[in-house]
Amino acid sequence: MRDLVSLLNAESHRLDALERLRRLRETVQGRIVFTTSFGLEDQYLSHLIFSQDIAIDVVTLDTGRLFAETYALWQTTEEKYGRRIKAYHPDANALQEMIADQGVNGFYHGLDARKSCCGVRKVEPLKRALEGASAWVTGLRGDQSEARGSIDFVSFETGFGLIKANPLADFSRAHVDAAAHAAGVPLNPLHARGFPSIGCAPCTRAIKPGEDERAGRWWWEKDEKKECGLHVAADGSIKPRFVHSDGDRPWAV
Repeated sequence: MRDLVSLLNAESHRLDALERLRRLRETVQGRIVFTTSFGLEDQYLSHLIFSQDIAIDVVTLDTGRLFAETYALWQTTEEKYGRRIKAYHPDANALQEMIADQGVNGFYHGLDARKSCCGVRKVEPLKRALEGASAWVTGLRGDQSEARGSIDFVSFETGFGLIKANPLADFSRAHVDAAAHAAGVPLNPLHARGFPSIGCAPCTRAIKPGEDERAGRWWWEKDEKKECGLHVAADGSIKPRFVHSDGDRPWAV
């Protein structure tokens, strides 16, 4: 497994986003899952997977608290590409117990309560979504926040026991935005209203000038990592990044 990870990382500097997805599919046996939250990066990757008919399952974690604009974009994306995006929802009993304990908006009252909510609404459904998968594709970019600046293109995700691939790890937001617009990818209108990172509606606000992309997520917290738990290792770290030295990346529209 280590050799495969090293190989894919070594090759990645020569490949654009589409080629990385294809190379991942060629080299990894078994089911590959891409989890989309319908943000800019995820919409672009969904476009590449759907338009090029790459055998990667596209799924989403429906927390039940998403923006109305996100649900509308979900429908638009399915209609444009003629593909269903399978949803994984929170366990009903766990959700009921959590709300009975901390209230419907208890996540505002403390970090532990917020992480508990993310655990029920996102982390546990993710475990079901990745069950039996060999690889997990995400839309993470290294420059989204300081905490994510060290992510690899490919790493071994010990928590789930699979390969984790971030095809856009070393790409800038400007590159993704240009490629998505050139390809006519449907995008969330909230991006134009100051929401570069979009999660659950009660936990996301527009960012202020000078703030990083994820500053609007859980804005009432002092924790600078701004993570829900999906991409954080047991020790609280985020996997290191494979750094390229050749600057800008080519794009597949």
